[in-house]
Amino acid sequence: MMLKTFLNPGLFLSALLAVSAFTAVNATNSDVAKESRWAEQVIDGLLDGDEQWLIDDIGHEFLSILTEGVKGSGRAVVLVHGIGVHPNWPDVIYPLRADLLEQGITTLSLQMPILANDADEREYGLLFPEVPGRFEAALDYLDDEGYKNITIVAHSMGASMATYYLSQSDTSSVDSLVIIGMGAGGAYIDLLEALAKVRVPVLDLYGSEDLESVLNSVEQRALSGKKQPDRQYLQVRVDGANHFFQGHEEDLVRQVTEWLDAHRN
Repeated sequence: MMLKTFLNPGLFLSALLAVSAFTAVNATNSDVAKESRWAEQVIDGLLDGDEQWLIDDIGHEFLSILTEGVKGSGRAVVLVHGIGVHPNWPDVIYPLRADLLEQGITTLSLQMPILANDADEREYGLLFPEVPGRFEAALDYLDDEGYKNITIVAHSMGASMATYYLSQSDTSSVDSLVIIGMGAGGAYIDLLEALAKVRVPVLDLYGSEDLESVLNSVEQRALSGKKQPDRQYLQVRVDGANHFFQGHEEDLVRQVTEWLDAHRN
């Protein structure tokens, strides 16, 4: 006996559209396979801090590392890595994670959207629409955990992403921003315009031996940073430091720590 199934064409079309919409909402342009490889490597080698999985506004689950200091202080730092890497990167990110912990400051280091290793920097424009969702997931988590005094500390491409996010988002849950080694170029976003729109205090930190794109935009960033007279903008150069502050980790941590102390609630 042959079993026949009859399906209303209208119902079938509605179901198909619903599936398509669900797929689109949960789509990500980030290299999820690379994110998974990074996550496995990071978790296997994690010596301090704990993996904390977060979900962004498109339903994508991503790794973060929670390194908990003195929880009762209410202070936390959101750390944001540079192009294509991960939330425990040995340059800039790990030194800050480790040293801020020694001072009792909690950090939440995020895996940001990334592309394949051979991707051009300009292609990262595809990922910027996904940036706010990751920041919002992190800030919501910290708020739920009782952290109210929050600073975003971001390096290189991460600094561009953080600047973009704060330029077009409600910043009530963020007290200040530290950008490290951020240039002004990139077809993905007008960073100078974005920096001018950030409403929280900004520390613009770079090295005297930084990338050409960073050094060539020092004056432009300063002009953009000072366009809001009621918003503090401080630009600091660390002599001898390169883009990754290799060999100048103590200078990096000291500058960030002094900024955090100055903007402590």
